[in-house]
Amino acid sequence: MTSLPTTLYTAAQVRAFDRYAIDTLGISGYALMTRAGAAALRSLRTRWPQAQRILVICGGGNNGGDGYVLARLAHAAQLQVRVAAAIGPGRLGGDAHRAWQECRDAGVTIQELGPALPEDVDVIVDALFGTGLDRPLDQRLSGIVDEVNDSGLPVLALDLPSGLNADTGRIMGRCIEATRTVTFIGLKLGLFLGAGPDVRGELEFDALEIALPPQLAVPTVELLEREFIARALPRRRRTAHKGDFGHVLIVAGGAGMQGAARLCGEACLRSGAGLVTVATRATNITAVMAGRPELMCHAVEDLPALQPLVERADLIVAGPGLGRDTWARAMFDSVQNAPCPLVLDADALNLLAANPRRREDWILTPHPGEAARLLGIDSQAVQDDRLSALVDLQARFGGVIVLKGAGTLIGTSGRTPALCHRGNPGMATAGMGDVLAGVIGSLFAQLRDPWIAARAAVLAHALAGDAAALGGERGMIASDVIAHLPACLNPPRSN
Repeated sequence: MTSLPTTLYTAAQVRAFDRYAIDTLGISGYALMTRAGAAALRSLRTRWPQAQRILVICGGGNNGGDGYVLARLAHAAQLQVRVAAAIGPGRLGGDAHRAWQECRDAGVTIQELGPALPEDVDVIVDALFGTGLDRPLDQRLSGIVDEVNDSGLPVLALDLPSGLNADTGRIMGRCIEATRTVTFIGLKLGLFLGAGPDVRGELEFDALEIALPPQLAVPTVELLEREFIARALPRRRRTAHKGDFGHVLIVAGGAGMQGAARLCGEACLRSGAGLVTVATRATNITAVMAGRPELMCHAVEDLPALQPLVERADLIVAGPGLGRDTWARAMFDSVQNAPCPLVLDADALNLLAANPRRREDWILTPHPGEAARLLGIDSQAVQDDRLSALVDLQARFGGVIVLKGAGTLIGTSGRTPALCHRGNPGMATAGMGDVLAGVIGSLFAQLRDPWIAARAAVLAHALAGDAAALGGERGMIASDVIAHLPACLNPPRSN
């Protein structure tokens, strides 16, 4: 097995890789199937070395063929193997039929998949459906999926859990909840989008000894890895001064929302901005200043008070705790016409949805609900196809889009979208988006490149969240993440 690559592909792309291996490299389809079955068995024996009784649930097509190969090889290794076949041999074609035949001839027990699973099983292998599933499972197969999920047994899924859409991560009615998934040739988008991270379990990858040419292996999405931060943020010059790292104005904190302004401001400072000014309601000033005196706070109740601050800023972050009242609308109207770059978050996005416009020098940071309002659809539609929502947002509003959530996506025109697979459920708590907005604004002001800044900020925020979660995910708060930002944003010292 190899470590995970950083490139993600659609199901159609992976099928094209299959054809390249067969037509150009001269590797037969059955040889690929045999390699996949062998790789899956290695994964099973590595993860569950004590397992002796294996149940392989096989469908049709190549995924079922992979399962038949695994069963045959497991039988040869003296494991107790049974196959539960969802598709009869008369409906199998090509390589899958050959795999079934060789499995049968080797003496493996093959039975029709019934409504109840055998009880004397150590591990279940899911080889029902591969990347081609494009419709909800029928009632019979949905019942089998429920049986597997309710069994409490460990499950190894081949290529991807059955019932998961390979491109969107949408669950097609029902889905196997795998303990481990071993996927082949190319990482599928659906393993990282939508419900994919919830149902895939541990993820392994095997290229099946196929070397793809760069002109063919053009990714649809790229994963962000820790090394990107070091490349984006080299060590500072010894002669640097605060003016080199940007002056960020944060317009945030409507009535009673001083916490959002404070979290955003401190995250901005902790991420390295040279100067941070917070423009907020007068009633918020004492709370913000008492918590973080390094922030410059200004009471702004009207546009004349805001304008001088806008003129001095290199970049503006607007939205955390802003509200949608008359004051908030006035602040937003002024900010969105500012001559400097912008980061819009939270209520600024809701105000933008009411009066859409386009700019190329801003970063928008919607969560699914805000994205839905910006696109005029419901949030479930966003979650059902997050990548399409990202593309639509960028086409409509320009700039860089950060579509937040599990598997945050970052996109801009002419670039391969990026996906952050770091972070954890402990980050699903109040104020976490305010912190991210501050990190993004800080790095945008320092780097002056919104595409690099957005990716580095999202990754650093996620890594800081993972560091904070070492003490446990439940009970994390947003300020816990802030404390870990400097360590995630600074390259290690060398003597």
